[in-house]
Amino acid sequence: MHQAAAAPSPPDLARQAKPSLLSRVGGQAKSSKQRGRGRETGRGANGGSASGKRWGGRGNPFTSAPLLFCLQGYEGLVEGGENIKQANWLSVSNIIQLGGTIIGSARCKAFTTREGRLLAAYNLVQHGITNLCVIGGDGSLTGANIFRTEWGGLLEQLVKDGKITKEVAKKYCHLNIVGLVGSIDNDFCGTDMTIGTDSALHRIMEVIDAITTTAQSHQRTFVLEVMGRHCGYLALVSALASGADWLFIPEAPPEDGWEDFMCARLGETRSRGSRLNIIIIAEGAIDRNGKPISSSYVKDLVVQRLGFDTRVTVLGHVQRGGTPSAFDRVLSSKMGMEAVMALLEATPDTPACVVSLSGNQSVRLPLMECVQVTKEVQKAMDEKRFEEAIQLRGRHTCALTAAAVCADWCCLSPFRQTHFSLAILNVGAPAAGMNAAVRSAVRIGISQGHTVYVVNDGFEGLSKGQIRKVGWHDVAGWLGRGGSMLGTKRTLPKTSMEKIVENVRKFNIHSLLVVGGFEGWGSHTCSNSDICANEPSLLSSAQSCDRIKQSASGTKRRVFIVETMGGYCGYLSTVTGIAVGADAAYVYEDPFTIHDLKVNVEHLTEKMKTDIQRGLVLRNEKCHEHYTTEFLYNLYSSEGRGIFDCRINVLGHLQQGGAPTPFDRNYGTKLGVKAMLWMSEKLQEAYRKDSACVIGLRKKMVAFSPVTELKKVTDFEHRLPQEQWWLNLRLMLKMLANYQISLTEYISGKMEHVTRRTLSIEKGF
Repeated sequence: MHQAAAAPSPPDLARQAKPSLLSRVGGQAKSSKQRGRGRETGRGANGGSASGKRWGGRGNPFTSAPLLFCLQGYEGLVEGGENIKQANWLSVSNIIQLGGTIIGSARCKAFTTREGRLLAAYNLVQHGITNLCVIGGDGSLTGANIFRTEWGGLLEQLVKDGKITKEVAKKYCHLNIVGLVGSIDNDFCGTDMTIGTDSALHRIMEVIDAITTTAQSHQRTFVLEVMGRHCGYLALVSALASGADWLFIPEAPPEDGWEDFMCARLGETRSRGSRLNIIIIAEGAIDRNGKPISSSYVKDLVVQRLGFDTRVTVLGHVQRGGTPSAFDRVLSSKMGMEAVMALLEATPDTPACVVSLSGNQSVRLPLMECVQVTKEVQKAMDEKRFEEAIQLRGRHTCALTAAAVCADWCCLSPFRQTHFSLAILNVGAPAAGMNAAVRSAVRIGISQGHTVYVVNDGFEGLSKGQIRKVGWHDVAGWLGRGGSMLGTKRTLPKTSMEKIVENVRKFNIHSLLVVGGFEGWGSHTCSNSDICANEPSLLSSAQSCDRIKQSASGTKRRVFIVETMGGYCGYLSTVTGIAVGADAAYVYEDPFTIHDLKVNVEHLTEKMKTDIQRGLVLRNEKCHEHYTTEFLYNLYSSEGRGIFDCRINVLGHLQQGGAPTPFDRNYGTKLGVKAMLWMSEKLQEAYRKDSACVIGLRKKMVAFSPVTELKKVTDFEHRLPQEQWWLNLRLMLKMLANYQISLTEYISGKMEHVTRRTLSIEKGF
């Protein structure tokens, strides 16, 4: 990251206008200085805590609008006083890696009454606030909308009681509200992911992976209870990501007689050599009659009918704690910035909105539309309209449920055999999530009645005949494995095309599924997919940078130059930079000069004069032919002599290793299912007609793109798409690093609406 303008010192908001929690903002302005000048914005966190809420508060340290924190959520809003505090740049320094929320969160009964909201309105007016950013769940956001609806009446009451004048009431006559959804349950309709969900999934998968080892050793069955009183998303995704044997969620109660089916499934897997069984149950699981299904009941059932050694593990509040995942850090940063921009652009006619994630895009949705649909889900469940409840949750929940059933539990059904044969291979560098995609593709292919082969060592193995038929249980246990179980090489097919054709004919292969990098048209550098299955690279980069920053904090006045992988693609450097609060991130797609390097050095020099005496600079491995990592080290060391010292850290292949994250297991499984179903459909339609497509997430949906079309939008020399969607994130990276930038370049999210049609669009999550 670079910036040609001089770097400013952190804004001194204390010298701005009278402190406030929220302020009214007029229409759109044309510069960051004009937007929100003299206006004040406040933030509050309510409800349960979720990792990533801290990052939601980093969205507006740069605009000239004063910003205040409301401590302890609505409780602090009602009590006022010291609970409403001025925030500045240093207030949110070095909180990136911390879970929970630094401004506290509490449920407040007083705010549910008009008297309590009257006190809150008085405290806001006293601080000159008419803009409120609320981070919480549907209850907190519903309360915020009620507060906004009553605002005019509350001010009239305050005038009548003699607490404020008519002039003050007229000055603060409008209240603007923007919501950010912070909930580990992912139970809010309208957004693909809520803040904290991905971090909670990391905690769950860490426990499941650990339990799996002891379960295999002792041949045990484990019943794991996860959070989700009204929403089964955590249970669903963790079951999909762990290959669980059975799942209970509130939205999809099991059919009558499920006890027999479940025990048959567990017994069948044991008879085929499995040494463990995993059953995942959401805390709100029920049967078709609305009767709760408890983890203890399931355990007793397994013990009585099968005699298996069975244990129960209730994860509890461990799911809420811990370090936020890289995904949550970036998600909440995007949402925080979008929320502030929404407030700065708001007018008296702008409805209260919630900032949501749609695919990889930030969008604004009418708050009460989302709340209403969320309430309709619970109403449908109460009235036992469970299929409708799943539809209202969104297409991604439907797809995940189908993927879970298809990839794991259809082995109890007899398969109708076809005459088609399919082969699966990995190509390019290994990436976490490959095995999940292969596993689901194998099982879906078998369930469709096809003969499925796997190929070792990519196209090289295909040319050498390293092909074997694979069965359902041959891919058991692959979900949590990193790298490539099939083996992968960068060899291109053109080097041995004749032998490949010979083996394709020999094994009568009708279709080929290639999972891999640019060599196989399937990586993040490929033009088809905005997101690839390899989040561990981002996670390991973020975790390494967290430790490096901790080291720099201990020694003071130290700058680390960190080199990341990615070839010519700067995605890892950019997104890691956002997730760890880097001062600069150099990438090939955003050209930089020696002048830009000079500005970055001066920026760090000024930074060392503040209380934040540490620096972190990221460099993509092929960002510049001449400005190498060694060059940057020498430059920063020379120019910063006497002010700060430098260290180099090359992360290297550490980024490719490790177990897949829940996102990669989920995403890989889903793509494997969809790819195999698409291939099966094409074979049934006209298997003699050749076709080649690439599957991936494009903006808001999973899509298939013909290879012939991708050639037109691909830079083959540098193995990149000609347009990179994530380059829009670099503006946020520079802003969060405290560079003087113009927000006129910022592309605001569009106001959309929540309907059954929009909920039916299939997303990548």
